[in-house]
Amino acid sequence: MTTPRRADATENRARIVRIAREDVKNGGELKLNAVAKRAGVGQGTLYRHFPTREDLLAEVYRDDVDDLVATAGVLLTTCSAFDALTRWFSRVADYARVKQGVLAAVESGVGRDLTTHSIGPIGDAVTTLLDAGKTEGSIRHDVDARDIILLIGYLTRLEDSEWDTRAHHVLDIILDGLRAGAHSPARTDGTSAKSLRTAPTE
Repeated sequence: MTTPRRADATENRARIVRIAREDVKNGGELKLNAVAKRAGVGQGTLYRHFPTREDLLAEVYRDDVDDLVATAGVLLTTCSAFDALTRWFSRVADYARVKQGVLAAVESGVGRDLTTHSIGPIGDAVTTLLDAGKTEGSIRHDVDARDIILLIGYLTRLEDSEWDTRAHHVLDIILDGLRAGAHSPARTDGTSAKSLRTAPTE
C-alpha cells in the first residue's frame, strides 16, 4: 500500500514536470525556482527529484513521449482509425514543440540519447495507428512508421512565430497524403509521380 508521504512525493513530481512542460511548450526559459513556486513546493523538494535543470528537461521529454504513445491506443478505442490518427497528429504538434524546446536547452549528447530511445515507442504507436487505418480501408497501404517519423520530424524546424499558423497546416497536408487513394495520382498526360521518378533521363 502506498504511504501518504510516497503519494505526496509522486504528486509533487508529476506537478513539477507538468508545469515545466508548460514553460517549455510556451517557449519560455525554464527557471527551477519559478517552477518550484508554481508547483507549490520548496526548492529543496524540487532538487531532490531533479538535481539539475537538465534532469528536469529530460524528464519532461520522456513523460511527453510516454503520453504521446499511450494516447494512440486510447484514441483507437473511442473513434475510427483515421479520426484517431487525425487527433493523434494534433497531439504530435504539441510534442514536437516540447521536443524542440528540450533539445535546444540540453547538451547535444543528452538530446541524442533522448531521441534515440523515443524512436522505438513512437514508431510502435504509429504502426498501430497505420495498421488500424489500413484494415479500416482509410489509409493507403504503401506507408509505414518510418515515413511518418521522417515527415513529422520537420516540425522541429519551425520558428516560434510559425507554430500557431503552420504546424497543424503541415500535419493536415501529411494526413491528406495518407488517405486511401492518395497514392501516385495520374497526371493529365497519363503519367504518375512514381513513373516520373523512375523514368530514364535522356
